[in-house]
Amino acid sequence: MRIVLLALIGFLCTPLLTLAQSEGGMWLPHLLKQLNEEEMQSMGMEMTAEDIYSINQSSLKDAIVHFGGFCTGEIISSKGLVLTNHHCGYGQIQYHSSLENNYLEEGFWAMSQEEELPNPDLFVKFIEKIDDVTQMVLAGTDSLSTLEERQSLIDQNIDAIKSSYELDAFQAVEVKAFYQGNMYLAFTTVTYPDVRLVGAPPSSIGKFGADTDNWVWPRHTGDFALFRVYASPDNKPAAYSEENIPYTPKHHLPISLSGVEKGDFTLVFGFPGRTNEYLPASAIKQIAKIVDPARVNMRDEALKVMDRYMKSDPEIKIQYASKFASIANYWKKWIGEMQGLEKSNAVGKKLDFEREFTNRLSQNKELQKTYGDLLPEMNRVYQLLEPYAQTNAYYSELMGRNINMLRSCSILQRLEGIYSASGQAEYDNFKGRVLN
Repeated sequence: MRIVLLALIGFLCTPLLTLAQSEGGMWLPHLLKQLNEEEMQSMGMEMTAEDIYSINQSSLKDAIVHFGGFCTGEIISSKGLVLTNHHCGYGQIQYHSSLENNYLEEGFWAMSQEEELPNPDLFVKFIEKIDDVTQMVLAGTDSLSTLEERQSLIDQNIDAIKSSYELDAFQAVEVKAFYQGNMYLAFTTVTYPDVRLVGAPPSSIGKFGADTDNWVWPRHTGDFALFRVYASPDNKPAAYSEENIPYTPKHHLPISLSGVEKGDFTLVFGFPGRTNEYLPASAIKQIAKIVDPARVNMRDEALKVMDRYMKSDPEIKIQYASKFASIANYWKKWIGEMQGLEKSNAVGKKLDFEREFTNRLSQNKELQKTYGDLLPEMNRVYQLLEPYAQTNAYYSELMGRNINMLRSCSILQRLEGIYSASGQAEYDNFKGRVLN
């Protein structure tokens, strides 16, 4: 059985694997050998866990990059060629576009490496190693009586962990929380800051269907763009320079022209951000009935204003194309989320699951002693949060996304906080994401 590798979807923070089968799930690469390898191979995977994630030899993880801090990309050649989504490269395509050379509308293709276009502040990031640091992060927190004290100690522990790593230039350590703070992982990363635009189809292909088709399956969009990673002459990360050469990766994805067959094993490796899979029914109901409608209403108004001005002036249309697409992206996602949660009876299914959970607890006194108050307490907390949920959603949309002046103030405040708390490296990382 052939293996189909898809790594085209993802937008934030943490590398995960998803298996597109009825038995699939989202799994952490460094735990595959311990937890998932046997099951994956029984489903048709011909690779080993070591082929996917290894710190001793080249592996699949060395071909998957965090693109710009907000997307997933894949190295597909021995000369650093990166494949990502058209919408992930949309800001860079817009950056190089003008009325005279409208690459958004017409597409762009470099006919030689000399024609490839540099992109200030765009970077790709590789994961070199993942360490479980849960015990170190949570050390000493059990005895603390308040959440503020607990979080303060966690922050101190994280700073100590990060400072214990010996790092080269362009390396960093990022400590991320998983499972609502029940697991913490340290990611050693290396960043390549010279990434150049190689090619992109016209929007009639790369954005076919626009927001109407976004977050909808099946799609008929040629949603791709090509970039290339450049490095110093010794293949190390380096800021943009005419002396830089195409990066030679540890591993790149081979391209198969043999097609796929029904039932082929499918694995998706990328940076999908976060999941709300484990929220209780009360939280899901809050999202569907309060939070998502507020977000959609806010973006409805913002998109109407932008659309009016973009239709009135071709130059404004180019200047605001990326921002409009970014706002419309989650606008459509939240619309679909509300419809999907209702159509699938998600709250009802969660309640059935919780009733089964409560029933099983009632049959085990020890477990009931430990977890008996879990669901009632979570429901109580979400009920307390409910009056603030809508206000928070409107505030986040107002300050964080839809009004440029307020968003700029919020970003400056956040930059100051990141620099004070985490230093220059994290400041530069977030700054790069903002500028993109």
